[in-house]
Amino acid sequence: MFQAIRIEVNKELENLEISLKDAIDLLDKNGKIFVISFHSLEDRIVKQILKLETKDCICRDIICSCGHTKCLKLITKKPIIPTDKEIKDNPRSRSAKARCAEKII
Repeated sequence: MFQAIRIEVNKELENLEISLKDAIDLLDKNGKIFVISFHSLEDRIVKQILKLETKDCICRDIICSCGHTKCLKLITKKPIIPTDKEIKDNPRSRSAKARCAEKII
């Protein structure tokens, strides 16, 4: 309960989305972004933004009207998760998911 209140009060999910988009914008061509999330809500945002930026068209129309150009290529198709050994050595790592992408433009 406290975590949900903290996330909402601090606008953590909105700030994550803004920060991730800003970080992608700041990357040079061939620059890489590596994001580690520890909460499913965070991971969903990271996954959605990285996936969105790997597509040319993001509109729902049959004919594209958005003009969006993909700027990322996923390096990790699936998230990197800790091994059993890592979880044994560091139990707090059990919820970690890492995703990586490379800027292509």
